[in-house]
Amino acid sequence: MKKFNVLMVCTGNICRSPTADGVLSSMVADAGLTDQVEVDSAGTHDYHVGEAPDRRAVAHAAKRGFDLSTLRAREVSAADFSRYDLILAMDEGHMRLLQRACPPAQRHRLKLFLEFATHHSEREVPDPYYGGAEGFEHVLDLVEDGCEGLLAHIRSSL
Repeated sequence: MKKFNVLMVCTGNICRSPTADGVLSSMVADAGLTDQVEVDSAGTHDYHVGEAPDRRAVAHAAKRGFDLSTLRAREVSAADFSRYDLILAMDEGHMRLLQRACPPAQRHRLKLFLEFATHHSEREVPDPYYGGAEGFEHVLDLVEDGCEGLLAHIRSSL
């Protein structure tokens, strides 16, 4: 059986995309779908390759029961465009970078992450890096919403 593969993408892969990775991975496990769904994350830039997620992202996610501690940052690679069924950009800037790098035949795989949200009208997940605790909490609110909708989409695709 082929797995459904999802890649979350932000700038440096230390705040937004690992948060989405951790939340969706947890939801997939809770749904008993770990054999059918693979979740990963990457950055559009190589700023933090090999590093753990931002300690604030880890701490805020842990308060909600999500473990990001084992994740390590990596940069999006050319192989990702054919490997992943969905490549989800956290904001429009990431989407533009992904569209430029993605082969035309694979562009249908690119979407904004919040296209899957059902309780929030925002289109972009804001970068919490330079802000305080409220930014990380807002990201988690958006990510949990997006992941719920995304999991429903994945289930309908299996």
